Amino acid sequence: MVENFKTIDEDASYNSNEFKIKSSDFITSASDSTGFIIDEKEQLVFAGRSNAGKSSLINSLLNRKKLAKTSNTPGKTRLVNYFLINENFYFVDLPGYGYASVPKTEREKWRKLTVDFFEGNEKLRLAFSIVDIRHKPTENDMMLIDTFDFFNIPQIVILSKKDKLSNNKAFVQQKMFKKLLADKKSIVEIIPYSSVKHFNRNKVIKVIGEHLTNLSNAELEEYNDSDQ
Repeated sequence: MVENFKTIDEDASYNSNEFKIKSSDFITSASDSTGFIIDEKEQLVFAGRSNAGKSSLINSLLNRKKLAKTSNTPGKTRLVNYFLINENFYFVDLPGYGYASVPKTEREKWRKLTVDFFEGNEKLRLAFSIVDIRHKPTENDMMLIDTFDFFNIPQIVILSKKDKLSNNKAFVQQKMFKKLLADKKSIVEIIPYSSVKHFNRNKVIKVIGEHLTNLSNAELEEYNDSDQ
């Protein structure tokens, strides 16, 4: 559950010795559960409504321009996409949801694909729920957040497109999200983000490092040095 909610976050406390993303590669896409990756590596999942900025967030965090494909046509991501990070763990990009022009049968296929992904996934460590900071969360947004709650998956709510608002308006929107999501026990933090300006990139990467348990010895040594 979100406690001690902070309004406009910043990267000022970031230590250059903290956990870093050093490499990223696209591995594969899955159209159904038979294509899911099952190995010893941990997974962090990214999910959000079509056109909420999910692919842009992934590219920003990885400091890559086009690794996760963005599109002017919402609803374009129709597969579960796996990216190997630091040769150690996966970013998993789930299909976008809630775009009206996509046929109902296709939306149902995406829903089943997503549920299949969550069920029995023992390597899932953290989820990112991406919602547009400019708007009140939709019914589909709330269903996504409730899904992570149901599966007891720790989640970070990313308030995307922060650059579209003034600081005053962003402050108002964050307070609104805090109130709406106050009863969600799985929420670790609510973080405003700008993929255009990489606002709060370091903060999100720090949170990622804190939730991974299979860091390599070299990564652990470097990460722990920042606490000394």
